[in-house]
Amino acid sequence: MTTVADRPAARSAGRRPGALTIGLSRGALELKQFVRTRAYLVFTLLFPVLIVLIFGAAFHGSAGGGVSYTQYFVTGMIASGLLATGFQNLAIQIPIERDRGVLKRLVGTPMPRSAYFIGKIVMVLVMSVVSTVILLALAVALYGLRLPDTGTKWFTLVWVGLLGVIACTLLGIAYSSLARTGRAAPSMTTPVALVLQFISGVFFVYTSLPGWMQQIAALFPLKWMTQGLRSVFLPDAYAQHEVAHSWELGKVAVVLGAWCVAGLILCLLTFRWTEKD
Repeated sequence: MTTVADRPAARSAGRRPGALTIGLSRGALELKQFVRTRAYLVFTLLFPVLIVLIFGAAFHGSAGGGVSYTQYFVTGMIASGLLATGFQNLAIQIPIERDRGVLKRLVGTPMPRSAYFIGKIVMVLVMSVVSTVILLALAVALYGLRLPDTGTKWFTLVWVGLLGVIACTLLGIAYSSLARTGRAAPSMTTPVALVLQFISGVFFVYTSLPGWMQQIAALFPLKWMTQGLRSVFLPDAYAQHEVAHSWELGKVAVVLGAWCVAGLILCLLTFRWTEKD
């Protein structure tokens, strides 16, 4: 026989977990699926490492200001790793899940829809940290890149990385609605990411690119992510070699923050749980 005192406990015991709790559980599931899927694991984690090793062996010389080309390039590849885990990964993964009917089945369950996105965000954040640690360890061990030596630079690394990951994640979710099938997703996503890397100061020194190319790159988050990370890992004197002769960290924060807001709006307007047909 249940007493009056026992009724709140009974109701609490029978209460469904909230969206955050379910989302965190889904995040653990997303991480397991990610690690078990070789294509995701190789493309997101190992491919940037391979690119760093190839470019580090093939290209030498100076980027100016006492900074080697390899050191300049590695900072850009760290930003590219964030782009890969956020934008590329989700823009390819979500259409495949939609094509297979995974999203349609999830909509039919009592799970809050927000829990699905919380799970994706958890997966992206964890893999972004792993990717950054791997690339940093490689750069420090092989190419003489120095870790931040002040608390201010560590703080800059955190907020640039966090804003960059949030922007790339939201844009990846929004962009996933453009692919009509799972098979079309890689061919629609990979070229966009490669073009952004070429024009945003990853593979080439940004100031050596044509002016029109710099103006296009400045419209997108990756350029500002690479610039913010250069302020963390390159000497302060190198700021004179930037376009504005400074790191423009205030502008970096504004642009990345604006893309976070724009990405959220695009997600709300464009995301689809099922195919249009």
